[in-house]
Amino acid sequence: MPAIKPSSIRDLKDRIGIYDVVSREVSLKRAGSNYKGLSPFTNEKTPSFFISPDKGIYKCFSTGNAGDIISFVMETERLNFVEAVEELAKRFNIELEYEEGGRPREDRTLRQDLFDLHEFVADYYHEAFHASDEGGNWIRDYWTRTRQFDLSVADEFKIGFAPQSGLELGRRVTQKGFSREAIEACGLFYTRQGVNPATMGYRFRGRLMIPIRDHQGRITAFTARQLELTPEDDPSREAKYVNSPETPIFNKGSLLFNMDRARMEVDPDTPFVMVEGQLDAIRCWSVGLKGAVAPQGTGITENQLRLMKRYEPRVRCLLDGDRAGQQAALRMLPLALAQSVEITFIPLNEGEDPDDLLRDGGVEVLDSLLERETDAIAFAASSIAPSKESLTPQAKSKAASELFQIISKADSETTQIEFVKQVAYELDIDPSAAIRDYRRFSSNQDASRRPAQTEKSVQIEPIARKNVHTVERDLLGLCLNEEGIGYRIAQIIDEQWIDTRTSEGELLNLVLNAFLHDMWNGPDSLNDQLEKTELKNLAIDLIFQKPEYDNPERLAEEAIKRLVTNFAEQKIKKIKLEIAQKQSEQDPALISLFDEIVKLQNIKGNPPKLE
Repeated sequence: MPAIKPSSIRDLKDRIGIYDVVSREVSLKRAGSNYKGLSPFTNEKTPSFFISPDKGIYKCFSTGNAGDIISFVMETERLNFVEAVEELAKRFNIELEYEEGGRPREDRTLRQDLFDLHEFVADYYHEAFHASDEGGNWIRDYWTRTRQFDLSVADEFKIGFAPQSGLELGRRVTQKGFSREAIEACGLFYTRQGVNPATMGYRFRGRLMIPIRDHQGRITAFTARQLELTPEDDPSREAKYVNSPETPIFNKGSLLFNMDRARMEVDPDTPFVMVEGQLDAIRCWSVGLKGAVAPQGTGITENQLRLMKRYEPRVRCLLDGDRAGQQAALRMLPLALAQSVEITFIPLNEGEDPDDLLRDGGVEVLDSLLERETDAIAFAASSIAPSKESLTPQAKSKAASELFQIISKADSETTQIEFVKQVAYELDIDPSAAIRDYRRFSSNQDASRRPAQTEKSVQIEPIARKNVHTVERDLLGLCLNEEGIGYRIAQIIDEQWIDTRTSEGELLNLVLNAFLHDMWNGPDSLNDQLEKTELKNLAIDLIFQKPEYDNPERLAEEAIKRLVTNFAEQKIKKIKLEIAQKQSEQDPALISLFDEIVKLQNIKGNPPKLE
């Protein structure tokens, strides 16, 4: 491999400032003659990452990483030395010199080829969008009349059109000289061994093409929107949106659409705006909401939240007003709290869509939307308990418990207690009682985690746990296979009765919450909603191993009785130990503990029945 001349590397370092390189990855603030920000190498909450523009170096005190612009690119983009130098040269339009002349084509890396290939294909699709043929005329009319976007917006985002048929793209790609490895890895073509690349089938035909860029602005994938022109023989014809498959440069859980633009616009007064789809984000951008970003057709992930937090820790959530939008918002909230991301919500009514509202109302509708903005706990409370005035005391307690589960993800106890006070206000309950209940809830959570850590430390083999038959597994099987029973079970089971340390208990808790909040879309939807592989496998096992239930209602009541008994007995045992440790018989806390035992024994003796 030809070596890059040392003089060329020195010239590159002299011409490129470290601020210009690092600021693409880290939101930097001046600290004397230096700049500081959150480390791009770890998930931290206090800035420990510093750069010195004068010296052209960086130092991360949380990880110990340090270096110059080349080592920074190597670390953050997982490139070797030569790849990092070439990436910087390309990014800043600097020509490199090699010891043995120009760098030969065959020495290019697959990642470099994939980035260049996607840029090339995006140019082709954009050219087809502007073509003066039948397809081009149709797609421009669709863009301007049906979607009501200006053509200038299409040019800004390099919107394209995938022709319905023809071999032109394959011919151009092979003529350009892209490697067979890159063509097969990009996922844009259906390739077969021994078939001429110029005659390959296309993944996208007759669709509106939206380029997906990483936060550095490089095209890594496409989202393709279904059109009337989408051919009937398209394997994905019925799908409204189809994404590129994951590749060496595209991981949908790590990217946010429009992040490359939005990160340059956000600041403490202009937070990110999270919307559901790419066209929603484009609409927001076109009317002045410049901080709009969107996930890639899936729920928000921790990686995406960490990426936003690098630039601005505040996020406004503007999702569709349907059940799916509300469900996505509730799933996002605990993840955001765990990452110390301050999230607020702009609730939309049933049937309202950000794209439609902003398209019809333009800039004028922004103020009315922002007037709806509500904090995270108020939104969660209104979703979990939409009519607090009619709630029974037991229902308020159950709603509070669900909110406690969300609040517990926040990493600061001060934050948690302030949220608990908000819960008390939203549910109209006594704040002091709410704080006591939360501390009891938190204490139980901590106690339930300790045995799990002990099990992990002695490395119990997973296969040993697969054979354990739990009451949570029985209830989960009933919920997944007898949905009518599942809705009834959800109304009477208290979340604290469930042992969520096990996979069965964790999944049962998720399923019952979906039933309880009318967000259940059937067992087939679980695969898309669950992130943990073990939970997906468990759900699939229970669905495929569906037993024949002679009397599912009776089985459900027997399982609920066992669940309550297990919980009550374990809790009574803990309380008795606590009583034994009390030094004084006059301790007023003893009365409360004895009262709690009576309540538990009553629950154990009179378990709830299905209504």
